[in-house]
Amino acid sequence: MKEFKRYTVTSALPYTNGPVHIGHLAGAYLPADIYVRYLRSKGKEVVFICGSDEHGVPITIKAKAEGVTPQQVVDKYHKIIGDSFRDFGISFDIYHRTSSQTHHETSADFFKKLYDKGEFIVEETEQYFDEKAQQFLADRYITGSCPKCGYDKAYGDQCESCGSTLNANELVNPKSTLSGEPPVLKSTKHWYLPLDKYQPQLEKYILEDHQNWKPNVFGQCKSWLAQGLQPRAVTRDLEWGVPVPVEGAEGKVLYVWFDAPIGYISATKELFKSKEASYPEAKKEEYYLNVRKPQSGATDWEEHWKSEDTKLVHFIGKDNIVFHCLIFPAMLMADGTYTLAEDVPANEFLNLENNKISTSRNWAVWLNDYLVDFKDKQDVLRYVLCSTFPETKDNDFTWKDYQARNNNELVAIFGNFINRVAVLTHKYYGGKVPALGALTDFDKEVIEELKSYPAKIGASVEAYRFREALQEFMNLARLGNKYLADTEPWKLIKTDEERVKTIMNIGLQIAANLAVLAEPFIPFSAKKLAAMLNLTETAWDKTGGVDLLVEGHQIAEATLLFEKVEDIVIEQQLQKLEASKTANAAAAQPVTPAKENITFDEFSKMDIRVGTILTAEKVAKTKKLLKLTIDTGIDQRTVVSGIAEHFEPENIIGQQVSILVNLAPREIKGIESQGMILMAENADGKLCFINPSAKVKEGSKVS
Repeated sequence: MKEFKRYTVTSALPYTNGPVHIGHLAGAYLPADIYVRYLRSKGKEVVFICGSDEHGVPITIKAKAEGVTPQQVVDKYHKIIGDSFRDFGISFDIYHRTSSQTHHETSADFFKKLYDKGEFIVEETEQYFDEKAQQFLADRYITGSCPKCGYDKAYGDQCESCGSTLNANELVNPKSTLSGEPPVLKSTKHWYLPLDKYQPQLEKYILEDHQNWKPNVFGQCKSWLAQGLQPRAVTRDLEWGVPVPVEGAEGKVLYVWFDAPIGYISATKELFKSKEASYPEAKKEEYYLNVRKPQSGATDWEEHWKSEDTKLVHFIGKDNIVFHCLIFPAMLMADGTYTLAEDVPANEFLNLENNKISTSRNWAVWLNDYLVDFKDKQDVLRYVLCSTFPETKDNDFTWKDYQARNNNELVAIFGNFINRVAVLTHKYYGGKVPALGALTDFDKEVIEELKSYPAKIGASVEAYRFREALQEFMNLARLGNKYLADTEPWKLIKTDEERVKTIMNIGLQIAANLAVLAEPFIPFSAKKLAAMLNLTETAWDKTGGVDLLVEGHQIAEATLLFEKVEDIVIEQQLQKLEASKTANAAAAQPVTPAKENITFDEFSKMDIRVGTILTAEKVAKTKKLLKLTIDTGIDQRTVVSGIAEHFEPENIIGQQVSILVNLAPREIKGIESQGMILMAENADGKLCFINPSAKVKEGSKVS
């Protein structure tokens, strides 16, 4: 296996049209962070690169929906996402943004170099145009029926119902999302990257040189290559993005899939601009997460992108495989000066409570909300997500599993062992590490097993098998628990104090090893444990032995690393999701069609007045009925209304209502009802009074 001098690790740039959710974390960010933290602990030269993807149609759609500018949208979500990553412990060396000047210049220069080399094809094509809005329509500005499954809200690039990739001209009955009108085809000029030209190089790069890639990545690439690659547009007709830097391209920007991966390069350039300066926490255009210099001996950004000694690794979700494994490498091949990714570990999708995570349906656990609802519990989510990473197939996150893994593993296994060791050390030795005395065969077996864990965990991390690595880490905590349970020092202290010293020394050494090995997975708890043990040595290669804590070393007071998650906390999260499900169902409920037309004379026969409820009581032996006394201005009359499941009688006294006063009386449950109050019903069945916006005199006509 090739040895590398340095590492460049990237995570897919998140779209700044909303916050980050747990599906994003499980796909591209937490796996990368675990990998990078491991490399740093091993003393490797590494930079960890990410930033906001701030161009593209989703941004402009969000801006139109919120009535603001695209820049306002990206500024808002860039900070929300950046703050969330930082507070969750995602340890980027830089979190950059593609709306920055550095990125615009880098992307424009990249395009211009390929343009000057004659790498692009220029074609006139017909694309959908909204005549009313006077605008060419990007894929996401067109909806219609999917030609494959019939779903009537498919986008011009994808059907979210069946998952098919589409072209806008395939949609049945297409409509513009801007005006609602059917679009027309209009000629426009664009620049294309001829992917077919690079197919032989890509086949060698992937099918021959990287057969060790994860099966989902290798298989998808092989499938695309088997179909034959086609030229792909690198420009589009939009106002928001990086302007195409050549004559004749006015009103066009670089396609977001072209400029976004260049964001890795522009972020690295910006990182090295700041490397010698005091590292700012934030600037006007660039937003950094770490106030420290990158762990790299490189003196220039190009050493991380143009050197054969550098290992480039892209962490992504499976929906980004084609861009990072075929298109971006083709771009770099066209440039001719860059090295290519050595690996592209892509995870599958994470579902939530057996349903697909959906931003548009608010079916998600948002990171910024989690950090508020579960203060100081970053490591619990990190642990649970890592244990359920969708590494080889889609997986499911459930709140019950979150609770179980916290209570049964973090609290009962890891936390319990650490608490036992620390408490007993203070109880017996005033917090000082006792001497390691004579070893029994059992001690030697435990020490030998301890020695194996750093290599096992490290091998799994380097193979991107993070669930396996976490399991091995927890097995070490289990070893510590079992060792104490089998030796029972709390009993033995009465008869063999010297033996207990050896037991407690070994227990403390296991705890110290856990403090170092925990850092990639649960860094906040690792830091807390290291402080509890007064541990200063945190290098991975120093672990595996019983010499991390010397005899007489003073440890700090014991504190609990984790606490139980109670049922009520989980129930609150499930209720929040249930509320989203109810809201989604209501939003999807079709509006009742209009009834047949009536004449004005028929309408004018209805006498609707404003009245005030004077009394209200439930009708005996019914669930739905209330008996109301209403002052109509004409008289005071009794009305029986089916609203008892929506309102408490005492809460609606004094409520003004609209009442149909000339409805023929009707006997209901033995009560004569003399009219009907008018109500509006939401899609979820909730009733609301139809009443004036300000108090008016009883008897006022509604017309």
